[in-house]
Amino acid sequence: MKPNLLKLAVIGLVLVFSAVVEFSIRSAGAADAECGMKSVTEARRLVDTLRAELAVSEGRIQNHTYLRALEAKQISMENLKDFAGEQYNIIQSDLRSAALMVSRFGATQSGTFLREIMDGEAQALSLLLGFAKALGLNEKQLQEYEPQPGAQAYPSYVASLALYGSEAEIGAAFLMNFPSFGNNTRRMSVALQRNYGLTQHDVAFFDLFTSPMPNFECNSLLMIQAGLDHVANPRLIKRAARLLQAYEKLFWDTMSEQK
Repeated sequence: MKPNLLKLAVIGLVLVFSAVVEFSIRSAGAADAECGMKSVTEARRLVDTLRAELAVSEGRIQNHTYLRALEAKQISMENLKDFAGEQYNIIQSDLRSAALMVSRFGATQSGTFLREIMDGEAQALSLLLGFAKALGLNEKQLQEYEPQPGAQAYPSYVASLALYGSEAEIGAAFLMNFPSFGNNTRRMSVALQRNYGLTQHDVAFFDLFTSPMPNFECNSLLMIQAGLDHVANPRLIKRAARLLQAYEKLFWDTMSEQK
């Protein structure tokens, strides 16, 4: 290569590299501004690591045999009634847990976010009754349903986080978990309408979880960063997310065993 061409190539590479660096800095800054604080860099770094560590677990949840069986119309109506019964118990517990989180952290910057989660649980409970009705169940029957231990490990751990967990642990656990459940309920909504004759009104419970809450990731990152700023233990933050995902999978495993 001629000297002049080599010089131009080097200058071009420098300019490209500078542009990439500047774009990355601006993107990070814009994202941080979106989250309403100067920096959530440490929280982002932890979450990126956590997502990589939980990738296999996440794949097992999102490609669970229960979903594939439902899409192949291999799940019985009795199983769907059990699903409604399990969710009734889960939401009843999660609603109380969310209220406890609000009482603990309601005065912090996470307060509004946690109240939105609590309101969402209340809405989910109402919509679940509509799904149950489409299956021929009333609320008294849901109250009388005897839940399975494997399906109820998830809300039990959420209750533990609500009582003992730091806001960073709660934020990380929800950030990893909510999208997983939302993906699965999206697939269930489609399969229930296509294979089981349910209407869009009947599956409104499932559709509620398919769209993320406004600013969900940023609010979760803010909770994590707030905890890290107060010397929360990253190992415990990652543990909370890992365990909640494991209990999420256990729920689907339990439902699959009853199909």
